[in-house]
Amino acid sequence: MTLAVWYVLALAASAALVPVCRTIATRKGFVARPHKDRWNSRPTALFGGVAIAVTVMGLALAGGDLRQLALPLIGGFLIFIVGVADDVLSLKPTTKLIAEIAVAAMFVFFGARLHWSEVEVLDMLLTMVWLVGLTNAVNLLDNMDGLCAGTAIIAGVALLFALVDRTDVGPEMRYLAIVLGATTGFLIYNLHPASIFMGDAGSLFLGITLAALTLTAGGPTHDRSGVVSVVVAPVLVLLIPIFDTTLVTVSRLISGRSVSHGGRDHSSHRLVVLGLSERRAVHVLWTLAATAGGIGFAVRQTSDVDVWLVSALFIIAMVVFAAYLAQVRVYEEPAGLPPRGATVLLFELMYKRRLAEVLLDVSLVLIAYYAAWRLRFEGPEWDIFSPSFRQSMPIALAIQLIALFVFGAYRGAWRYFGLMDGVTFAKAIGSSTLTLIVTLVYLYRFEHYSRAVFVIYAALLMLLLCGTRASFRLIGEYARRRRPGVRLAIYGAGEAGSLVLRELLGHPHEQFRMIGFIDDDPAYHSLRLQGYPVLGDEAKLLELIATGRIDVVVIGSLHFDPERRARLERACNENDVRLMKFTFRLDSLNTAS
Repeated sequence: MTLAVWYVLALAASAALVPVCRTIATRKGFVARPHKDRWNSRPTALFGGVAIAVTVMGLALAGGDLRQLALPLIGGFLIFIVGVADDVLSLKPTTKLIAEIAVAAMFVFFGARLHWSEVEVLDMLLTMVWLVGLTNAVNLLDNMDGLCAGTAIIAGVALLFALVDRTDVGPEMRYLAIVLGATTGFLIYNLHPASIFMGDAGSLFLGITLAALTLTAGGPTHDRSGVVSVVVAPVLVLLIPIFDTTLVTVSRLISGRSVSHGGRDHSSHRLVVLGLSERRAVHVLWTLAATAGGIGFAVRQTSDVDVWLVSALFIIAMVVFAAYLAQVRVYEEPAGLPPRGATVLLFELMYKRRLAEVLLDVSLVLIAYYAAWRLRFEGPEWDIFSPSFRQSMPIALAIQLIALFVFGAYRGAWRYFGLMDGVTFAKAIGSSTLTLIVTLVYLYRFEHYSRAVFVIYAALLMLLLCGTRASFRLIGEYARRRRPGVRLAIYGAGEAGSLVLRELLGHPHEQFRMIGFIDDDPAYHSLRLQGYPVLGDEAKLLELIATGRIDVVVIGSLHFDPERRARLERACNENDVRLMKFTFRLDSLNTAS
């Protein structure tokens, strides 16, 4: 049978079994009840993972090839039993961890390896860490309707493509097609609002299955480029579980909370706090998982420099995204216990923001410089000019970092990145590029160098530096637009109105959702200020008030006509709309004349 037939059979079997498992779980009382550490707001049946695992193991056994699938089947079955026991009995985290280590040791004992290292003992240890870590990562990702199942399907598809490229249709590919079909059948019932959860039985089973199949998809290789691709490809394919687990672990350590206890501090929860709906938060993470999976597959298939540059930039973007999510406040109250030991070190490192900026800029400078050379020289030309690149790269890095420091690039705040910060970067990049060229002329007479390389380098670095800094402001602006709050209109579209907007959007006690500006000057009516439209004049504002499309009107103009103010007061009083005036006042604090 073809892979499509196996997929459809698994989907149909799982879709038929899920309602049965849901009924049994509900009758027996095996449900996830609402709790401060859980996201669900109503009791929801567990045992969705039972339908997934039973379907997978049943069809895999029916399909034969048991010798080739013995290890993933036995490992999956053992971890499935642990998951069922946890759903029924609530096992301690240490008990589950010991069981996971034992299953991982079984894989290693029978020869399953990642082939990440030429040192066999080190490779065995890395394999165990990978199996246990990824199993827990997928388990932790099961924190919002549809998130874990959907991400597992996306990662599974990427792995399937990797297997298809390597071999003809074999047992591992059929097994993966069955896993994808069974998970899809469950996802039908797990989409928001979910009627059933997979529980630990499902998330642990999917975690160990995906981790085990990456061992097959990677394949043994120890050539220099092959080892890098074998490491990077599976990490990218399964990036979202790794990303979420890392974010949760670090944030809990920093806040002095137990890593093993549940919480509403996952990446999906933070996206909801930022203003996204639950569905949209899940879709964002699915999209990132699909993007990472596609890049991971491309990395495994080719050594093209473009793919490697894209993968490096994507990973940097995810690091910046994690840094933004980490600052989102999700804990209702400070932790009761102060951080200790390793947590203190992590706490200190996380708050060394400037150190993190420097390390980020090192990566960006290297990426921009390498990309500039490769864009200028291709094929045989690169072989000729690559020694010059290697010769000048440390010089370029040192000069650029010094220039960024001297020109004050590390004095700004990312969330307030503006035009003048861009000017600062332009000065630092321009001066450092000229200094680099002069240095190379002095040292090497500029032989085997190209002026075009340095023009491309300066443009790329400017784009990367400004892009990373502006990302915090862009994400924050997007989040403010999505976040629920009282609908706000500001009367006055000049400098005063812009100042009022900045102050109100950062208000500590009330959330505003900006609708737009109002101004009587027709010259403003076709403009957008700070990304918000100028809706019209006083007549338009009265219409908005009368139709109930705004909740608050703030007068931001320094000078406001008393008659117009009286008309606004009457309209706002009649339609239960708040009318406020932002007051600008300078108070003298000393007696100097």
